[in-house]
Amino acid sequence: MKNPIQVISVFNLSLAFIPVIAVIVIHYFWSGEYRNSLYAVSRMLVQLLLIGYFLSYIFDSNSGLIVMTVVSVMIIIASWISLRTIRNKQLLLYPKALVSLLIGGGITLVLVTQFVLNLTPWYLPSYFIPLAGMIFANAMNSVSLAADRLEAEIDRCEDYEQARNVAFRASLIPITNSLFAVGLVSIPGMMTGQILSGVSPFIAARYQIMVMCMVFSAAGISSACFLTLVKPIIMQKGRLTSV
Repeated sequence: MKNPIQVISVFNLSLAFIPVIAVIVIHYFWSGEYRNSLYAVSRMLVQLLLIGYFLSYIFDSNSGLIVMTVVSVMIIIASWISLRTIRNKQLLLYPKALVSLLIGGGITLVLVTQFVLNLTPWYLPSYFIPLAGMIFANAMNSVSLAADRLEAEIDRCEDYEQARNVAFRASLIPITNSLFAVGLVSIPGMMTGQILSGVSPFIAARYQIMVMCMVFSAAGISSACFLTLVKPIIMQKGRLTSV
């Protein structure tokens, strides 16, 4: 089962933006707030075009130092974005988010790359960087949901333990839904990509199982660490965003 990857022309790729434009138009007429969606799509386009060229350079360099630099930048940016909804105290909570992603995502990344896959060399860029991206992106989303829900629960005058429990459950909703849906409702990105590139569906399924385990673990451990680390702030101030 070896089918060549179909090259997408620029014109064909542009067709994918037709429904995107439709959503932005609906957003404009319904709420008048189209700028954020337009900015997000534009930023996605620029970022992915740039990362395509950037990753080609990284893969060719085959340097552990460059790989770890890229991963470090991922963690730094992901930690900041995870607190996007907690604008008043991003600087105060940033170290908590950074440590949480380092623990949850770092442990998972090391386990998967060094023990499950046994990468040689250990920093093999074509595996290490994409896996790190998946791990820290999911950990970032989980921490963001945890922080947002924790703030909402504390504002409702819930005690810390109750607020923590609710926030932790909320942070795992997206990844838990993915676990329920995978194979029944959706065939995830990595598995789809491997099948399209000619890999046996049985091998692709094993990789996808690994991916689902790693993103669930990274998300859960990171959000649990964050909710634990912010406890002293809440117990002292009474609110997540108190001065």
